[in-house]
Amino acid sequence: MELIQLDIVAIRQSDSQNNAYVLLLNEVAGKRQLPIVIGWCEARSIAIALDGNEEPSRPLTHDLFKSFGDKFNIIIQKVIIHTLIDGIFHASFHCRHNITKEEITIDARTSDAIALAIRFACPIFTYDEILSRAGIIVNSFRDKKEKSLKLDEKQKHKEDLSTLSSAKLKKLLNLAIEQEDYEKASKIRDEINSRSSK
Repeated sequence: MELIQLDIVAIRQSDSQNNAYVLLLNEVAGKRQLPIVIGWCEARSIAIALDGNEEPSRPLTHDLFKSFGDKFNIIIQKVIIHTLIDGIFHASFHCRHNITKEEITIDARTSDAIALAIRFACPIFTYDEILSRAGIIVNSFRDKKEKSLKLDEKQKHKEDLSTLSSAKLKKLLNLAIEQEDYEKASKIRDEINSRSSK
């Protein structure tokens, strides 16, 4: 299967979950975006590594792993988000020993793998199948009137997605993407995908 490279676009606080954040990854050569819900600690670690200006007084776990890798001549060559099961992404990082050239793949939580990818300056990949299932198409050329549309707050909280028609779900998905409510968009996308798989 062909690997698709991803770039980190942003980290946003979740509107519906306390202490949760949404990590947004864009495909390098395309318009799809992969939203991944991560915890507060991982979001902080990723943000610190991306910023590069803040130095914690003591090393964070991911910084410690980087120091360990440096001391023992181990690098991470790439991170692959390889599986999506029940809405949870699974990843692995591919390591190489610089002296022996031995290579090994280690399973990891996606948020940890990405935090390490930043520190080791290695690329992040996924498969087309995962982007097709979980990705959201970002279209920056939409009409300004469409951008001004807002989801009705009462409807947003009260509607049960399983009771809506497919056409209504697609409209809500487009609105959620326009409003950059990626968590809502992910839930709608999952409902659409579950119907198409039946």
